[in-house]
Formats: sequence, structure tokens, C-alpha cells
Amino acid sequence: MGNVDSEFIRQINVKQVSGYRELFERFYSYMVLYATRRVQQKEVAEDIVQEVFITIWEGSKVFNSYHGFRTYLYDLVNNKCLDYLKHKAVEERYVIYMMENQNEGEDGEYGLMKEEIYRELYIAVSELPDRCREVFELHLQGKKNGEIAVLLSLSVQTVKAHKRNAMCFLKERLGTVLFLALLFKLI
Repeated sequence: MGNVDSEFIRQINVKQVSGYRELFERFYSYMVLYATRRVQQKEVAEDIVQEVFITIWEGSKVFNSYHGFRTYLYDLVNNKCLDYLKHKAVEERYVIYMMENQNEGEDGEYGLMKEEIYRELYIAVSELPDRCREVFELHLQGKKNGEIAVLLSLSVQTVKAHKRNAMCFLKERLGTVLFLALLFKLI
């Protein structure tokens, strides 16, 4: 292990702020890329990496080598990604279960879940850029591309582009299962 690496590990072990700056500079972008490949969402990957850095800062683990530290770092990111994916799978199974059992009525837990999903959709739609939001809201009202183009003085291609951008944003924001449920009006 080189002097630079051993000094870096010493700084991490004694919780020196300069070591954590270097940790960020050396590893952040690589860890985010590594996590993004696993969870398929950059924002989630960034959150996971930040959590890992906090875990290292708050933890009492002492590292003996740079190689051991790197291995620990990648393992920690990988485990947090797996935890996220397991949690997401549980949520998706719950949504599917609720969709399959929706004919039991709008009362109780299902009604609350449906209300929460629509609230999340409303919040997500309100976060769209103005013109994109206008196009998408008209689409939700059942208007066709041509009608929307006339109403907003846009080309049909521009309307399609705004709808596509809105769909991509909402899918990212809501997650695939909830987005598809809303898209196909299953909820």
C-alpha cells in the first residue's frame, strides 16, 4: 500500500474530515455508477451511496488496508442495493395483490392506498414544466393529440414530445408498477 493510500486509510479510521473529502472525490462517481447498474435509477443510487458514506463516517470499523476498505465499500453499496431491490419487490407484490383484490370494494386499506397513489400522481404532475403539464393534463382529460395541439397552439409533434417527456418523468418519479397501474387505469 502506497503512502498516499495508507494516509487516506488513517484519515478514514480517525474520522478526519479531509479523509472523507478524499473518499468523496475518489469514490463517489464510481459508487453511483456501480449502484445505478444495480437499481436502474440514478437518484436512488445517489441516495444509497450517500447512506454508505454516512455509515462509514458513523461506524466504528477500523480498516487495515486500502484494498480491504475498497472491498468493504463495494460490498456495502451492493448490500444496500439488494436491500432496496428487495423492498421494491415487496411493494410491487403488494400493489399487484391490491389490484387483484380491488373488487372487494373501495373501503378500508385499498381505498386509502388508491387515494395515496392519486395524491402522488397529482404531486408528480404538478412538478412537470408548465407546458408539459398542460399537455399531460389535457391528455388525462381524454383529449387527442390533434385537439391538444389546437387548444395550445402547438404542433402535433410537440404535443407528442411533451407527452413522452411527461411519461418518462412520471415513470421515474412513481416507479414502474404504480405508473403502469395508473396508465392502464387499473387503480
